[in-house]
Amino acid sequence: MNTSTANISVTKVTNSRLAEVDFDNLTFGSTFTDHMFVCDFKDGAWHNPAIVPYGPLTISPAAKVFHYGQAVFEGMKAYKDDNGEVFLFRPEQNFERINKSSKRMAIPEFPRDIFFEALHKLLDLDKGWVQSGVGNSLYIRPFAMATQVGVSASPSDEYKFIILLSPVKAYYTGDVRVTIAQKYSRSADGGVGAAKAAGNYGAQFYPTNLAREKGFQQVVWTDSNEHKYLEEAGTMNVFFRINDTLITAPTSDRILDGITRKSVISLAERAGIDVDVRRLAVSELVDAANNGSLKEIFGSGTAAVISPVSAFGYNDKVYDLQKQDDSYATKFKQQLMDIQYNRSEDPFGWRYPIAND
Repeated sequence: MNTSTANISVTKVTNSRLAEVDFDNLTFGSTFTDHMFVCDFKDGAWHNPAIVPYGPLTISPAAKVFHYGQAVFEGMKAYKDDNGEVFLFRPEQNFERINKSSKRMAIPEFPRDIFFEALHKLLDLDKGWVQSGVGNSLYIRPFAMATQVGVSASPSDEYKFIILLSPVKAYYTGDVRVTIAQKYSRSADGGVGAAKAAGNYGAQFYPTNLAREKGFQQVVWTDSNEHKYLEEAGTMNVFFRINDTLITAPTSDRILDGITRKSVISLAERAGIDVDVRRLAVSELVDAANNGSLKEIFGSGTAAVISPVSAFGYNDKVYDLQKQDDSYATKFKQQLMDIQYNRSEDPFGWRYPIAND
């Protein structure tokens, strides 16, 4: 267990909104719990960590986050098992990654002790919002943003770090259809593609809208230089099963070091499945689809866990994928969720218990 001496003040809500929530009809990321965590960076240090009632912020329209995009975030989940115990999944990885993202965006790194103390106290206060049952979870959104007032093009001297909690159900229901990018790019060499910077996601919305107009839900991004190699799928890492080998792109300064991605690789290797971490050319994928050796494509990420792909489009042609009786996507999703919901052994030590105070 992680402990902390961080002095986090707590202001509780007078009346909880929990009884008003219809947990059977949630829109992902639109409902928030009673409390949130806030902490401010000023004069070279983080100050006044506090848990307060969830609510609006007062912020200047001249805050630098609005003008220069200094903002990073993470995505995590809390799960409740059948005995009412609450668990996180590999939270150390999220903590390390948000600080890596912050460093790339010239945002001060956040202290580990305050981060974990905030998670513990928030989840203890709002544990009633974590619903048991597979498919239910509490999405956790830590983020940092520049708050210094001024429109000069320079890094901010002031920041706000916040953690929000949102009860959710499945992000995607069913398989998705994807199209392979041939014009637009998610990231470029030397850029911020490996950081969870807010602007990375805003830049995806327009080409994704174009894809949806053609009947696809997501875009499989390719390299920005030649659009020759497959990199990510929407906001997820992506895996390709050719024959019985699982292929995924190596991480780089263009590709996010996904926590679910790393977990899938570990599960596959433990099962004796060949994992090939290498660049996969679009031409190789099309050839595999044509000769029948392409068995599966699936995305991996915190929100969706694993999202199977039913078809991909390229050069105005759609390639349908047949469902596999021994689907890797189905197997790994089940194994991951069994660990997350404390329904199986955890040979990797990924499950992180939140003690009930």
